[in-house]
Amino acid sequence: MSTDAAAKGPASYFPSIEKKYGQPIAHWKELIRSSPLTKHMELVAWLKAEHGLGHGHANALVKHTLDEGAK
Repeated sequence: MSTDAAAKGPASYFPSIEKKYGQPIAHWKELIRSSPLTKHMELVAWLKAEHGLGHGHANALVKHTLDEGAK
C-alpha cells in the first residue's frame, strides 16, 4: 500500500478535471465563487451549460467548493 494519501471524495476527480478541461482546479473554484448562483444544482447546471463540464466533474467541483464555505 502506498504511503501517499490518495484523494477521496470530490477531490478524487481533480486530476482528470485538470487534464480534460485544461484549467487548474483553482480556476473552476474561482468561477463558482464568483457566480451569482448559490444553489448546488444551479451551479452544476451552469458549469455544464456554460463551460461544457460533465455532470460528475461539475458536481465534484461544486461540492468541494461549497464544502469549503467559500460561497
